[in-house]
Amino acid sequence: MTVKRDAAATGSKRRRSHRSADSRTPWPLAVLAAVASTIFVVPLIGLIGSAPWRDLPNLIADEIVVDAIGLSLVSSLVAAMLSVILGVPLAWVLSRSRFPGQRLLRAVVTLPMVLPPVVGGAALLFALGRRGIIGEPLAEATGFVLPFSLWGVIVANTFVAMPFLVVTVEGAFDSVDRRYEAAAATLGANRFTVFRRISLPMIAPSLRAGLVLAWARALGEFGATITFAGNLSGRTQTLPLAVFVALEADRPRALAISLLLVVVSIVVLVTLRDQWWRR
Repeated sequence: MTVKRDAAATGSKRRRSHRSADSRTPWPLAVLAAVASTIFVVPLIGLIGSAPWRDLPNLIADEIVVDAIGLSLVSSLVAAMLSVILGVPLAWVLSRSRFPGQRLLRAVVTLPMVLPPVVGGAALLFALGRRGIIGEPLAEATGFVLPFSLWGVIVANTFVAMPFLVVTVEGAFDSVDRRYEAAAATLGANRFTVFRRISLPMIAPSLRAGLVLAWARALGEFGATITFAGNLSGRTQTLPLAVFVALEADRPRALAISLLLVVVSIVVLVTLRDQWWRR
């Protein structure tokens, strides 16, 4: 027994020694990592150090800021819900189906993730604007015009946010053990029942992550919104647009809104930490 305990103790010391050796970072990598970190840390320090902390509550409670907050919350939440309603079926089709042009469709769906937002807004304008290929006949038939309206903001937000949910959910569908779906099918469940009762519950964590990520992306959208929906205070001016305007005329207000968006973004990233970067 003593020999076994000594052997176990020796093995434990060796494992700790190996872990200690593995945890040491080579100094060139440490230096480069430190330089890289400053690129992200220094701007935040500048923002925090310049913030008007004493006047922050009054600035956030300003009527223009309150309107922008309400508009941002409504538009981003509706965009997130639309992303789930439309994006989850799209992710399932991309994961489970095989059809001509599937790779091209996947590329088009994920294009807004890399496309400059202003270009996305211009594309929406040419398609759904008052003179767009779809917007013009829609306006003539119903009188409904998307640009410079709340629905225009929602469409722009959905356009840039849905790809994040689709990519997340498609990856989750790809990783699901299909034996459970096959077992349900052999018991008589149709494909929609399998999707609703088996597939969706199995990807629930990824679905929640995709939903929150899509919402956060919609909340911070700027380029597509200002290009397609305009920047009308109380009507289409979201928080990012309010920052853009305040930078020219009211710098303390711009700092206050920027801090609010930074806090929301950090909370979202910390919340999703275990969903996106598992050890």
